[in-house]
Amino acid sequence: MDFAIRCECGAVQAALAEPQRATRVVCYCRDCQAFARFLGQTARTLNPCGGTDIVAASPHRLRFTHGVEALRCMSLSGKGLLRWYAGCCSTPLANTPRDRALPYVGIVLDCLPESAAARDAAFGPARIALNTASATGPVAATRFATLAGVLKILRNVMAARLSGKYRDNPFFERDSGRPVVAPEVLTSSQRRSLYG
Repeated sequence: MDFAIRCECGAVQAALAEPQRATRVVCYCRDCQAFARFLGQTARTLNPCGGTDIVAASPHRLRFTHGVEALRCMSLSGKGLLRWYAGCCSTPLANTPRDRALPYVGIVLDCLPESAAARDAAFGPARIALNTASATGPVAATRFATLAGVLKILRNVMAARLSGKYRDNPFFERDSGRPVVAPEVLTSSQRRSLYG
């Protein structure tokens, strides 16, 4: 069954097919924290230790059903991940590599409107903690769970590459492979201000 995705105001809506194939992680990296600050969403997006709850999925399983014109994109640097959000209400949506040839999307749980129990049932509880060195409080490392999660993500990436489904990425134009929205790349001074 598809899992609903939508921004806070409901203007942007999407659906994720086969949620059981996704991998749930909490990322504590400085870049995810900076993205939340960029959007003014730290209280909503970051947990008490600075982590962002993310569902790692294959982009071809994600489809926008409404409001794609409200999509916005930023990047903390010219080589960093593309970070997608709803321009209408600044809801963080996802992050992707800059090149669709690496078929991965990290969907921020902020845009999964179902209850915590429904999210746990679809994706499992968050057992994987990444980049814990950047956490703002004590977070235990999850080495074995992380290894299992990375292997699951790599399996999905390889399957999409081999099948050609990597071209079916709603964040990139199918023919050209360019992002559907030109990313706003931050300056070094803007980036420094967000790293706090």
